Amino acid sequence: MATGFATVPAGRRYRIAGAVVPSALVETSARLPAAGDGLVRADIDIDGATITSIHAPGTGAPAAEVFDIRSGMVWPGFVDMHTHIDKGHIWPRRANPDGTFMGALMAVQADREANWTAADVARRMDFSLRCAYAHGTVLLRTHLDSLPPQDAISWPVFSQMRERWAGRIDLQAVSLVPIDFVQDRAAYEALADRVKLHGGVLGAVTFMYPGLDDLLDTVFRTAMDRGLDLDFHTDESQDPDERSLAHVAEAALRNRFTGRITCGHCCSLARQDEDEASRTIGRVAEAGIAIVSLPMCNMYLQDRHAGRTPRSRGVTMLHELARAGVAVAVASDNTRDPFYAYGDLDMAEVFREAVRTAHFDHPVGPWPATVAATPGQILRRPDRGMLRTGGPADLVLFSARDWSELLSRPQTDRTVIRGGQPIDTTPPDYRELDDLFAALHED
Repeated sequence: MATGFATVPAGRRYRIAGAVVPSALVETSARLPAAGDGLVRADIDIDGATITSIHAPGTGAPAAEVFDIRSGMVWPGFVDMHTHIDKGHIWPRRANPDGTFMGALMAVQADREANWTAADVARRMDFSLRCAYAHGTVLLRTHLDSLPPQDAISWPVFSQMRERWAGRIDLQAVSLVPIDFVQDRAAYEALADRVKLHGGVLGAVTFMYPGLDDLLDTVFRTAMDRGLDLDFHTDESQDPDERSLAHVAEAALRNRFTGRITCGHCCSLARQDEDEASRTIGRVAEAGIAIVSLPMCNMYLQDRHAGRTPRSRGVTMLHELARAGVAVAVASDNTRDPFYAYGDLDMAEVFREAVRTAHFDHPVGPWPATVAATPGQILRRPDRGMLRTGGPADLVLFSARDWSELLSRPQTDRTVIRGGQPIDTTPPDYRELDDLFAALHED
Protein backbone atom coordinates (compact mmCIF):
# COMPACT_ATOMS: atom_id res chain seq x y z
CA MET A 1 0.00 0.00 0.00
CA ALA A 2 1.51 3.33 -1.07
CA THR A 3 1.04 5.92 1.68
CA GLY A 4 3.49 8.58 0.53
CA PHE A 5 6.84 9.85 1.75
CA ALA A 6 5.87 10.27 5.42
CA THR A 7 5.80 7.61 8.12
CA VAL A 8 2.93 8.91 10.21
CA PRO A 9 2.72 7.66 13.82
CA ALA A 10 0.26 4.83 14.25
CA GLY A 11 -1.05 6.15 17.55
CA ARG A 12 -4.26 8.14 17.99
CA ARG A 13 -2.47 11.21 19.30
CA TYR A 14 0.55 12.72 17.63
CA ARG A 15 2.11 15.97 16.48
CA ILE A 16 3.18 17.00 12.99
CA ALA A 17 6.19 19.14 13.88
CA GLY A 18 8.07 21.61 11.74
CA ALA A 19 5.34 22.06 9.11
CA VAL A 20 5.13 24.84 6.54
CA VAL A 21 1.53 25.86 5.83
CA PRO A 22 -0.06 28.30 3.34
CA SER A 23 -1.32 31.14 5.53
CA ALA A 24 -4.46 31.38 3.37
CA LEU A 25 -5.41 27.88 4.52
CA VAL A 26 -4.95 28.07 8.29
CA GLU A 27 -7.05 29.59 11.06
CA THR A 28 -5.55 29.85 14.56
CA SER A 29 -5.29 32.36 17.34
CA ALA A 30 -1.62 31.50 17.71
CA ARG A 31 1.06 33.72 16.18
CA LEU A 32 2.79 31.64 13.53
CA PRO A 33 6.20 32.70 12.26
CA ALA A 34 6.41 33.63 8.58
CA ALA A 35 8.21 31.34 6.14
CA GLY A 36 8.04 33.64 3.10
CA ASP A 37 5.52 34.32 0.30
CA GLY A 38 2.33 33.50 2.16
CA LEU A 39 3.74 30.55 4.09
CA VAL A 40 3.93 30.15 7.88
CA ARG A 41 5.55 27.63 10.19
CA ALA A 42 3.45 25.54 12.57
CA ASP A 43 3.15 22.41 14.65
CA ILE A 44 -0.16 20.58 14.26
CA ASP A 45 -1.55 18.32 16.98
CA ILE A 46 -3.84 15.45 16.01
CA ASP A 47 -6.16 13.43 18.25
CA GLY A 48 -7.97 10.74 16.32
CA ALA A 49 -9.85 12.36 13.44
CA THR A 50 -9.52 15.92 14.77
CA ILE A 51 -6.95 18.72 14.74
CA THR A 52 -6.67 19.73 18.40
CA SER A 53 -4.11 22.53 18.14
CA ILE A 54 -2.17 24.60 15.61
CA HIS A 55 0.66 26.56 17.20
CA ALA A 56 4.10 27.97 16.62
CA PRO A 57 6.85 25.33 16.42
CA GLY A 58 8.09 24.23 19.82
CA THR A 59 5.41 26.03 21.84
CA GLY A 60 2.79 23.33 22.42
CA ALA A 61 2.29 20.98 25.36
CA PRO A 62 4.33 17.78 25.29
CA ALA A 63 3.07 15.35 22.63
CA ALA A 64 2.77 11.58 22.93
CA GLU A 65 4.37 11.03 19.52
CA VAL A 66 6.06 13.51 17.22
CA PHE A 67 6.47 13.31 13.47
CA ASP A 68 8.98 15.87 12.22
CA ILE A 69 8.04 16.77 8.66
CA ARG A 70 11.29 18.75 8.28
CA SER A 71 9.72 21.92 6.86
CA GLY A 72 7.50 19.99 4.45
CA MET A 73 4.19 21.55 3.46
CA VAL A 74 0.86 20.62 5.04
CA TRP A 75 -2.41 21.47 3.27
CA PRO A 76 -6.03 20.74 4.12
CA GLY A 77 -7.87 18.27 1.89
CA PHE A 78 -8.69 19.73 -1.52
CA VAL A 79 -12.08 20.97 -2.75
CA ASP A 80 -12.73 20.30 -6.46
CA MET A 81 -15.83 22.33 -7.26
CA HIS A 82 -16.32 21.78 -11.00
CA THR A 83 -15.96 18.30 -12.50
CA HIS A 84 -17.79 15.95 -14.89
CA ILE A 85 -17.40 12.47 -13.46
CA ASP A 86 -20.36 11.19 -15.49
CA LYS A 87 -18.27 11.80 -18.65
CA GLY A 88 -14.96 10.72 -17.18
CA HIS A 89 -12.73 8.09 -18.83
CA ILE A 90 -14.71 7.58 -22.05
CA TRP A 91 -11.75 8.72 -24.19
CA PRO A 92 -10.67 5.15 -25.12
CA ARG A 93 -14.01 4.49 -26.80
CA ARG A 94 -14.94 8.02 -27.93
CA ALA A 95 -12.00 10.29 -28.68
CA ASN A 96 -12.38 13.85 -29.92
CA PRO A 97 -11.40 13.71 -33.60
CA ASP A 98 -9.94 17.24 -33.79
CA GLY A 99 -9.71 18.42 -30.18
CA THR A 100 -12.25 21.21 -30.73
CA PHE A 101 -15.19 22.19 -28.54
CA MET A 102 -17.69 21.17 -31.22
CA GLY A 103 -15.88 17.88 -31.73
CA ALA A 104 -16.18 17.24 -28.00
CA LEU A 105 -19.91 18.00 -27.95
CA MET A 106 -20.62 15.63 -30.79
CA ALA A 107 -18.41 12.85 -29.42
CA VAL A 108 -19.97 12.99 -25.94
CA GLN A 109 -23.48 13.02 -27.37
CA ALA A 110 -22.74 9.93 -29.44
CA ASP A 111 -21.19 8.09 -26.50
CA ARG A 112 -24.01 9.07 -24.15
CA GLU A 113 -26.70 7.83 -26.50
CA ALA A 114 -24.87 4.55 -27.14
CA ASN A 115 -23.38 3.65 -23.78
CA TRP A 116 -24.48 5.60 -20.72
CA THR A 117 -26.41 2.97 -18.83
CA ALA A 118 -26.61 3.14 -15.05
CA ALA A 119 -23.93 0.46 -14.76
CA ASP A 120 -21.58 2.26 -17.16
CA VAL A 121 -21.97 5.65 -15.44
CA ALA A 122 -21.52 4.11 -11.99
CA ARG A 123 -18.32 2.30 -12.96
CA ARG A 124 -16.71 5.42 -14.36
CA MET A 125 -17.90 7.64 -11.52
CA ASP A 126 -16.46 5.30 -8.92
CA PHE A 127 -13.14 5.09 -10.79
CA SER A 128 -12.98 8.89 -10.95
CA LEU A 129 -13.68 9.25 -7.24
CA ARG A 130 -10.97 6.76 -6.35
CA CYS A 131 -8.52 8.91 -8.31
CA ALA A 132 -9.63 12.07 -6.51
CA TYR A 133 -9.52 10.36 -3.11
CA ALA A 134 -6.00 9.06 -3.66
CA HIS A 135 -4.83 12.59 -4.50
CA GLY A 136 -6.39 14.19 -1.40
CA THR A 137 -9.79 15.60 -2.41
CA VAL A 138 -12.42 15.70 0.34
CA LEU A 139 -15.29 17.58 -1.38
CA LEU A 140 -16.25 17.40 -5.06
CA ARG A 141 -19.03 18.89 -7.17
CA THR A 142 -19.89 17.26 -10.47
CA HIS A 143 -22.10 18.42 -13.31
CA LEU A 144 -24.43 15.76 -14.70
CA ASP A 145 -25.60 15.71 -18.31
CA SER A 146 -29.35 15.99 -17.68
CA LEU A 147 -31.15 16.09 -21.00
CA PRO A 148 -33.91 13.46 -20.88
CA PRO A 149 -33.75 10.49 -20.74
CA GLN A 150 -30.24 10.67 -19.25
CA ASP A 151 -31.43 12.57 -16.18
CA ALA A 152 -33.49 9.57 -15.08
CA ILE A 153 -30.34 7.42 -15.24
CA SER A 154 -27.54 9.61 -13.91
CA TRP A 155 -29.22 11.32 -10.96
CA PRO A 156 -30.15 8.09 -9.14
CA VAL A 157 -26.64 6.77 -9.83
CA PHE A 158 -25.20 9.94 -8.35
CA SER A 159 -27.32 9.60 -5.19
CA GLN A 160 -26.14 6.03 -4.75
CA MET A 161 -22.54 7.13 -5.26
CA ARG A 162 -22.91 9.95 -2.73
CA GLU A 163 -24.12 7.45 -0.14
CA ARG A 164 -21.40 4.93 -1.01
CA TRP A 165 -18.65 7.56 -0.71
CA ALA A 166 -19.94 9.23 2.45
CA GLY A 167 -17.09 9.76 4.87
CA ARG A 168 -14.48 9.73 2.12
CA ILE A 169 -15.52 12.40 -0.41
CA ASP A 170 -18.54 14.63 0.10
CA LEU A 171 -20.41 14.92 -3.21
CA GLN A 172 -22.61 17.57 -4.81
CA ALA A 173 -24.22 17.55 -8.26
CA VAL A 174 -25.49 20.12 -10.77
CA SER A 175 -27.90 19.60 -13.65
CA LEU A 176 -26.32 20.37 -17.03
CA VAL A 177 -28.56 21.34 -19.96
CA PRO A 178 -28.26 24.00 -22.66
CA ILE A 179 -30.18 27.19 -21.89
CA ASP A 180 -32.54 26.65 -24.81
CA PHE A 181 -33.87 23.51 -23.07
CA VAL A 182 -35.57 25.89 -20.63
CA GLN A 183 -38.04 26.80 -23.40
CA ASP A 184 -39.77 23.49 -22.69
CA ARG A 185 -41.18 24.66 -19.39
CA ALA A 186 -42.78 21.35 -18.45
CA ALA A 187 -39.60 19.39 -19.09
CA TYR A 188 -37.47 21.94 -17.23
CA GLU A 189 -39.83 21.96 -14.25
CA ALA A 190 -39.65 18.17 -14.15
CA LEU A 191 -35.86 18.31 -14.21
CA ALA A 192 -35.84 20.88 -11.40
CA ASP A 193 -38.05 18.59 -9.35
CA ARG A 194 -35.59 15.75 -9.93
CA VAL A 195 -32.70 17.97 -8.88
CA LYS A 196 -34.58 18.93 -5.72
CA LEU A 197 -35.38 15.28 -4.97
CA HIS A 198 -31.70 14.36 -5.13
CA GLY A 199 -30.46 17.36 -3.15
CA GLY A 200 -28.74 18.93 -6.14
CA VAL A 201 -28.01 22.33 -7.67
CA LEU A 202 -29.82 23.73 -10.71
CA GLY A 203 -27.68 24.59 -13.72
CA ALA A 204 -27.54 25.42 -17.42
CA VAL A 205 -25.09 26.28 -20.18
CA THR A 206 -25.56 29.95 -21.06
CA PHE A 207 -24.70 31.60 -24.36
CA MET A 208 -26.14 34.42 -26.44
CA TYR A 209 -29.44 32.78 -27.38
CA PRO A 210 -32.56 34.67 -28.52
CA GLY A 211 -34.69 35.51 -25.49
CA LEU A 212 -31.81 34.75 -23.11
CA ASP A 213 -33.05 37.14 -20.42
CA ASP A 214 -36.50 35.55 -20.31
CA LEU A 215 -34.94 32.09 -20.11
CA LEU A 216 -32.67 33.18 -17.29
CA ASP A 217 -35.64 34.64 -15.41
CA THR A 218 -37.30 31.24 -15.70
CA VAL A 219 -34.19 29.53 -14.35
CA PHE A 220 -33.95 31.92 -11.41
CA ARG A 221 -37.64 31.67 -10.55
CA THR A 222 -37.52 27.89 -10.82
CA ALA A 223 -34.58 27.77 -8.42
CA MET A 224 -36.19 30.22 -6.01
CA ASP A 225 -39.42 28.23 -5.92
CA ARG A 226 -37.46 25.13 -4.83
CA GLY A 227 -34.78 26.75 -2.68
CA LEU A 228 -32.00 25.65 -5.01
CA ASP A 229 -28.60 27.21 -5.68
CA LEU A 230 -27.45 27.86 -9.26
CA ASP A 231 -24.33 26.86 -11.15
CA PHE A 232 -23.87 27.89 -14.80
CA HIS A 233 -21.47 27.03 -17.58
CA THR A 234 -20.95 30.50 -19.02
CA ASP A 235 -19.32 31.82 -22.21
CA GLU A 236 -16.93 28.94 -22.84
CA SER A 237 -15.82 30.67 -26.00
CA GLN A 238 -13.17 32.93 -27.51
CA ASP A 239 -15.85 35.10 -29.12
CA PRO A 240 -15.90 38.52 -27.39
CA ASP A 241 -19.54 38.88 -28.39
CA GLU A 242 -20.44 36.04 -26.01
CA ARG A 243 -21.58 38.10 -23.03
CA SER A 244 -24.01 35.87 -21.18
CA LEU A 245 -22.11 36.34 -17.89
CA ALA A 246 -23.32 39.92 -17.78
CA HIS A 247 -26.88 38.70 -18.44
CA VAL A 248 -26.64 36.18 -15.58
CA ALA A 249 -25.51 38.96 -13.25
CA GLU A 250 -28.37 41.21 -14.32
CA ALA A 251 -30.86 38.35 -13.87
CA ALA A 252 -29.57 37.71 -10.37
CA LEU A 253 -30.04 41.36 -9.44
CA ARG A 254 -33.37 41.67 -11.25
CA ASN A 255 -34.80 38.62 -9.50
CA ARG A 256 -33.24 39.52 -6.13
CA PHE A 257 -31.86 36.01 -5.89
CA THR A 258 -30.57 35.15 -2.41
CA GLY A 259 -29.10 31.72 -3.10
CA ARG A 260 -25.56 30.91 -4.19
CA ILE A 261 -24.62 31.47 -7.83
CA THR A 262 -21.53 30.10 -9.52
CA CYS A 263 -20.44 30.72 -13.10
CA GLY A 264 -17.78 28.51 -14.64
CA HIS A 265 -15.39 29.13 -17.54
CA CYS A 266 -16.26 32.74 -18.54
CA CYS A 267 -13.48 32.53 -21.15
CA SER A 268 -14.79 35.26 -23.45
CA LEU A 269 -14.52 37.86 -20.67
CA ALA A 270 -10.77 37.92 -21.25
CA ARG A 271 -11.34 38.69 -24.95
CA GLN A 272 -13.49 41.77 -24.37
CA ASP A 273 -12.22 45.33 -24.18
CA GLU A 274 -11.22 46.58 -20.76
CA ASP A 275 -14.19 48.89 -20.23
CA GLU A 276 -16.77 46.25 -21.07
CA ALA A 277 -15.01 43.58 -19.00
CA SER A 278 -14.77 45.99 -16.07
CA ARG A 279 -18.50 46.73 -16.21
CA THR A 280 -19.32 43.02 -16.24
CA ILE A 281 -16.96 42.31 -13.35
CA GLY A 282 -18.62 45.08 -11.35
CA ARG A 283 -22.06 43.57 -11.88
CA VAL A 284 -20.79 40.09 -11.06
CA ALA A 285 -19.42 41.42 -7.78
CA GLU A 286 -22.65 43.26 -7.01
CA ALA A 287 -24.68 40.10 -7.69
CA GLY A 288 -22.44 38.01 -5.43
CA ILE A 289 -21.58 35.52 -8.16
CA ALA A 290 -18.61 33.21 -7.62
CA ILE A 291 -16.38 32.37 -10.59
CA VAL A 292 -14.55 29.10 -11.20
CA SER A 293 -11.95 28.80 -13.95
CA LEU A 294 -10.87 25.48 -15.46
CA PRO A 295 -7.33 26.17 -16.64
CA MET A 296 -6.32 22.74 -17.91
CA CYS A 297 -9.44 21.94 -19.91
CA ASN A 298 -9.77 25.42 -21.38
CA MET A 299 -6.09 25.54 -22.35
CA TYR A 300 -6.79 22.31 -24.22
CA LEU A 301 -10.04 23.35 -25.94
CA GLN A 302 -9.98 27.08 -26.44
CA ASP A 303 -8.50 28.81 -29.50
CA ARG A 304 -7.76 25.46 -31.14
CA HIS A 305 -7.34 25.57 -34.91
CA ALA A 306 -5.59 22.95 -36.99
CA GLY A 307 -2.02 23.94 -37.82
CA ARG A 308 -2.20 27.20 -35.85
CA THR A 309 -0.61 28.01 -32.52
CA PRO A 310 -3.23 29.11 -29.96
CA ARG A 311 -3.13 32.79 -29.07
CA SER A 312 -5.27 32.68 -25.92
CA ARG A 313 -4.85 30.80 -22.64
CA GLY A 314 -8.56 30.17 -22.12
CA VAL A 315 -8.64 31.38 -18.51
CA THR A 316 -10.88 34.19 -17.38
CA MET A 317 -9.84 37.44 -15.65
CA LEU A 318 -9.16 35.93 -12.24
CA HIS A 319 -6.88 38.67 -10.93
CA GLU A 320 -9.34 41.42 -11.86
CA LEU A 321 -12.30 39.49 -10.47
CA ALA A 322 -10.50 38.85 -7.18
CA ARG A 323 -9.57 42.54 -6.86
CA ALA A 324 -13.25 43.39 -7.29
CA GLY A 325 -14.14 41.15 -4.35
CA VAL A 326 -15.44 38.21 -6.37
CA ALA A 327 -14.83 34.75 -4.92
CA VAL A 328 -12.67 32.89 -7.46
CA ALA A 329 -11.61 29.26 -7.64
CA VAL A 330 -10.02 26.80 -10.04
CA ALA A 331 -11.02 23.17 -10.57
CA SER A 332 -10.40 20.00 -12.58
CA ASP A 333 -13.30 20.03 -15.05
CA ASN A 334 -13.20 17.08 -17.47
CA THR A 335 -11.01 13.99 -17.15
CA ARG A 336 -10.00 11.70 -20.03
CA ASP A 337 -13.05 12.48 -22.14
CA PRO A 338 -13.58 14.35 -25.44
CA PHE A 339 -13.46 17.73 -23.68
CA TYR A 340 -10.06 17.01 -22.12
CA ALA A 341 -8.01 13.98 -23.08
CA TYR A 342 -5.92 14.07 -19.91
CA GLY A 343 -6.20 14.80 -16.18
CA ASP A 344 -6.61 12.71 -13.03
CA LEU A 345 -8.77 14.81 -10.67
CA ASP A 346 -5.57 15.87 -8.92
CA MET A 347 -5.99 19.31 -7.41
CA ALA A 348 -2.27 19.65 -6.79
CA GLU A 349 -1.86 19.42 -10.57
CA VAL A 350 -4.69 21.90 -11.09
CA PHE A 351 -3.04 24.40 -8.74
CA ARG A 352 0.37 23.90 -10.31
CA GLU A 353 -1.00 24.53 -13.81
CA ALA A 354 -3.11 27.48 -12.62
CA VAL A 355 0.00 29.11 -11.16
CA ARG A 356 1.76 28.76 -14.50
CA THR A 357 -1.20 29.63 -16.70
CA ALA A 358 -2.86 32.43 -14.72
CA HIS A 359 0.28 33.77 -12.99
CA PHE A 360 -0.72 32.85 -9.46
CA ASP A 361 2.80 33.73 -8.35
CA HIS A 362 5.25 36.50 -7.43
CA PRO A 363 3.66 36.40 -4.94
CA VAL A 364 1.71 33.15 -4.58
CA GLY A 365 0.18 34.74 -1.50
CA PRO A 366 -3.56 34.02 -1.22
CA TRP A 367 -3.98 31.87 -4.35
CA PRO A 368 -3.81 28.44 -2.61
CA ALA A 369 -7.31 29.25 -1.35
CA THR A 370 -8.63 28.73 -4.90
CA VAL A 371 -8.36 24.93 -4.55
CA ALA A 372 -9.43 24.59 -0.93
CA ALA A 373 -10.88 27.29 1.33
CA THR A 374 -12.64 29.43 -1.29
CA PRO A 375 -14.49 26.58 -3.06
CA GLY A 376 -15.40 25.23 0.37
CA GLN A 377 -17.08 28.56 1.12
CA ILE A 378 -18.76 28.70 -2.29
CA LEU A 379 -20.17 25.18 -1.88
CA ARG A 380 -21.57 26.02 1.59
CA ARG A 381 -18.96 23.85 3.29
CA PRO A 382 -16.71 26.25 5.22
CA ASP A 383 -15.60 23.28 7.32
CA ARG A 384 -13.67 22.04 4.28
CA GLY A 385 -10.48 23.42 2.73
CA MET A 386 -9.09 25.02 5.88
CA LEU A 387 -6.79 23.90 8.70
CA ARG A 388 -8.30 24.92 12.04
CA THR A 389 -8.45 23.77 15.64
CA GLY A 390 -11.38 21.42 16.01
CA GLY A 391 -11.44 20.74 12.28
CA PRO A 392 -11.05 17.39 10.59
CA ALA A 393 -7.61 15.80 10.44
CA ASP A 394 -7.89 15.40 6.67
CA LEU A 395 -4.53 16.62 5.38
CA VAL A 396 -2.20 16.46 2.41
CA LEU A 397 1.49 16.36 3.28
CA PHE A 398 4.20 17.28 0.78
CA SER A 399 7.94 16.84 1.14
CA ALA A 400 8.32 20.16 -0.71
CA ARG A 401 9.44 23.00 1.55
CA ASP A 402 8.62 26.04 -0.59
CA TRP A 403 6.71 27.04 -3.71
CA SER A 404 9.53 26.28 -6.12
CA GLU A 405 9.85 22.74 -4.78
CA LEU A 406 6.10 22.20 -4.69
CA LEU A 407 5.43 23.46 -8.19
CA SER A 408 8.44 21.95 -9.94
CA ARG A 409 7.46 18.31 -9.48
CA PRO A 410 4.15 16.38 -9.63
CA GLN A 411 4.37 15.54 -5.89
CA THR A 412 3.39 11.94 -6.48
CA ASP A 413 5.06 11.01 -3.18
CA ARG A 414 2.57 13.05 -1.13
CA THR A 415 1.03 11.57 2.01
CA VAL A 416 -2.75 11.88 2.33
CA ILE A 417 -4.17 11.70 5.85
CA ARG A 418 -7.87 11.03 6.38
CA GLY A 419 -9.33 10.87 9.86
CA GLY A 420 -5.85 11.23 11.28
CA GLN A 421 -4.31 8.25 9.49
CA PRO A 422 -2.58 7.83 6.10
CA ILE A 423 -4.49 6.25 3.24
CA ASP A 424 -3.36 4.31 0.20
CA THR A 425 -2.41 6.92 -2.39
CA THR A 426 -2.20 4.49 -5.29
CA PRO A 427 -4.63 5.59 -8.03
CA PRO A 428 -6.74 2.84 -9.64
CA ASP A 429 -5.33 1.05 -12.68
CA TYR A 430 -6.86 2.08 -16.02
CA ARG A 431 -7.04 -1.63 -16.91
CA GLU A 432 -9.98 -1.91 -14.53
CA LEU A 433 -12.13 -0.19 -17.16
CA ASP A 434 -10.98 -2.28 -20.13
CA ASP A 435 -14.20 -4.29 -20.24
CA LEU A 436 -16.17 -1.08 -20.91
CA PHE A 437 -14.20 -0.71 -24.11
CA ALA A 438 -13.97 -4.39 -25.08
CA ALA A 439 -16.03 -3.90 -28.24
CA LEU A 440 -13.24 -1.69 -29.59
CA HIS A 441 -10.94 -4.69 -29.75
CA GLU A 442 -13.33 -7.20 -31.27
CA ASP A 443 -12.61 -8.42 -34.82
